[in-house]
Amino acid sequence: MDDVVQKFSSLLEEKGIKLTPRQLSQFEAYYLELIEWNEKMNLTGITDRGQVYLKHFYDSISLSFYIPMDTVHTLIDIGSGAGFPSIPLKIVYPHLEITIIDSLNKRIQFLQHIVSSINLDTISCIHGRAEDAARNLKLRNHYDLATARAVARLSVLNELCLPFVRENGLFAAMKGSDIHDEVQESAYSLKQLLSELKGVHSFELPIEQAQRSIVIIEKIGRTPAKYPRKAGVPSKEPLVKKR
Repeated sequence: MDDVVQKFSSLLEEKGIKLTPRQLSQFEAYYLELIEWNEKMNLTGITDRGQVYLKHFYDSISLSFYIPMDTVHTLIDIGSGAGFPSIPLKIVYPHLEITIIDSLNKRIQFLQHIVSSINLDTISCIHGRAEDAARNLKLRNHYDLATARAVARLSVLNELCLPFVRENGLFAAMKGSDIHDEVQESAYSLKQLLSELKGVHSFELPIEQAQRSIVIIEKIGRTPAKYPRKAGVPSKEPLVKKR
């Protein structure tokens, strides 16, 4: 076990997560495929191995520090990009049934390749926009947990993600630092989408000391039929209170 993997393992053990040799080999295979595919398409601006393990893998798993994954059975990841946070979470918590939605087909092809090459089961990768996918009754009001990592402002994310969550389920938005204004701005959208703020957790990534925040929202009622609005509308006209 080299220094990068040793540090990664040690940091997770401090959080009570003990990785098996198989899980460690899956992470390394994931890293190698990410770097190889990144030469052909833009998946990540971070390519240094230690940085990928910390800023992508560890950062993705950090969601489980605030939401106990043994209470989550179904998870949907909106705008997953190169598979964060859903693929690292699946490696650590194999019981998760995961759906990934991304609007770029090339990224979906990469994710399907990863799922196959590192032998992950019960993962579905869907090419499409969240606004359209949320009209699928098999996906709507279905998931224990929805996630989105650095995709858009919270007032937009709420409309894109909460329609997928079951009543009393959770949406976790993984953000950077300084999100106070975003959280305040999102209050109107939460009201319209029958959800409420459950908590905001701020922390620093180890070593890098980069600021991270996880906003956790609970859905308290079924999403009104008019949401989400047509593709592109939520980002152009966010659900914010008019002044």
